[in-house]
Amino acid sequence: MQIDILIIGQGISGTFLSWYLQQEGFSFLVIDQPQSNTASKVAAGVINPVTGRRIVKTWMIDEVLPFALNAYQLLGEAIGVTAIEQKNVIDFFPTPQMKVSFDKRFEEDQQYLAKPSDENNFRPWFNYDFGYGEIQPAYLVNLPGILPAYRQRLLNNQQLREEWFNHEQLQVSNHNIQYKDITATHILFADGITSASSPYFNALPFAPNKGEALWLEIPGLPDTHVFKRGFSLIPWSRDVFWLGSTYLWEFDNIDPTPGFGQFAETWLKQTVKLPYKLLDHKAAVRPATLERRPFVGFHPVHSQVGIFNGMGTKGCSLGPFFAQQLAKHLRYGTSITPEADVQRFKRILSR
Repeated sequence: MQIDILIIGQGISGTFLSWYLQQEGFSFLVIDQPQSNTASKVAAGVINPVTGRRIVKTWMIDEVLPFALNAYQLLGEAIGVTAIEQKNVIDFFPTPQMKVSFDKRFEEDQQYLAKPSDENNFRPWFNYDFGYGEIQPAYLVNLPGILPAYRQRLLNNQQLREEWFNHEQLQVSNHNIQYKDITATHILFADGITSASSPYFNALPFAPNKGEALWLEIPGLPDTHVFKRGFSLIPWSRDVFWLGSTYLWEFDNIDPTPGFGQFAETWLKQTVKLPYKLLDHKAAVRPATLERRPFVGFHPVHSQVGIFNGMGTKGCSLGPFFAQQLAKHLRYGTSITPEADVQRFKRILSR
């Protein structure tokens, strides 16, 4: 089989990478083994334009947010899925100090922030003592709708092989790559945390962290917003909510931990006034990076080998933007944002 690009991975990064490569006229094949505990399948899918205790804008959000909104709408139309919805974040202040911080930030810059006219709006459902602020617009990406629908599209078009990728069977030359019966001009790794052990990219400063989430049935809880008070409670489907998440930097395995489940349920009982039913508990490892910037582009020595990875918790917002950027780089030679370009690690990758 002769193709232009071999893509490894079909999370949200691999999905948009193949989407934009096809738009640029490249032929491709995706290799991805179905798994239930990948970062994209466990993630909530929230695009939140602000972050941290200082309530600052996330990196590049003014560029990537409108781009992502348009990208998800177009992708959703193509695969017959409502891919994205606006779900503003109701941020319950856990302390009086956080309320002061929000008010101060609101005075400095009201972009993405709003204050409620009535702080009692959500008291029928939630316990909160210090009021709340609203982050707007924020969006919820329909990952459980997008990923299987796009996967089926790939299968229908014979553009997907459901199997494990084996590095030992990859041969790289100056002109192409060979993998089993596949010859391609380039191979692109969009395989999440697996790239941290890749023979080509294991020197990159990955900072993998484990996240966990619960799925809960909570009849009567509004699904109009994302609710946040330390943990986030996020609409998933009718009466079903996602509760998470944690950031564990040291872990022995990728299995869900009983301690998280107990801690999250304690939080739930203290925060939500409605009865609930526990449906599921999952964990996954995020492909985060020490710099909190993605890895996009091609190996400085093996120019046929590329990476599209390291999105961390921002895959839903950064993925579409940089997938198109990488596709256009391949087609037209246009530049990759320097802070994301993997060439910034040329020295360590060239050893």
